[in-house]
Amino acid sequence: MSTRILVVYYSATGNTAQLASALVDGARETGAQVRLRTVAETAPAAAIATNPRWQAYVDSGSHTELATLEDLEWADGLAVGSPTRFGGPAAQLKFFLDTTGGLWANGKLANKVATSFTTASTAHGGLESTLLAINNIFYHWGAIVVPLGYAEPHLLESGNPYGGSFVSRKSAQPDKKTLEALRIQGTRLATITGYVAAGMHGA
Repeated sequence: MSTRILVVYYSATGNTAQLASALVDGARETGAQVRLRTVAETAPAAAIATNPRWQAYVDSGSHTELATLEDLEWADGLAVGSPTRFGGPAAQLKFFLDTTGGLWANGKLANKVATSFTTASTAHGGLESTLLAINNIFYHWGAIVVPLGYAEPHLLESGNPYGGSFVSRKSAQPDKKTLEALRIQGTRLATITGYVAAGMHGA
């Protein structure tokens, strides 16, 4: 049975979605089954309208299926991503994660392998604290947290050891170096998830 990877993200302007897609590419390179999912937009229309890029992304329509609790239960490993909001994940993502209590109570999320990724508009806008805040949820689940680290030479040029990240200065879109780091993160997640899943099934 191939490794099952879930990538869940929230994106307001499309940058975090691009990181998620690169991570998916890396996971698929290992032969893993991968599901890419987003979460519902819950911000009021008035708030969205204050940011033209946010409005344009919302107006562009559905970008992928919405994540479900079944997706979480299905996965052996998962990556969770969000733009940073005051040093933590966006409320839209947090709302979905806050619905996982039933799975947690029944031990359905324990021993899953998990990693996180994020974007921000400023270099010191809370990238690491957002990643750590997402990881806090994994700790409560009993998941096995996998950081990006610096094992690959490329990551010394464009890497964040906590998890993939991108600073969107002046509304820039993710560059090739960043997307490559996310591809590496996807490969790393799927590979380590495969090791854990094989061990749990006695392979």
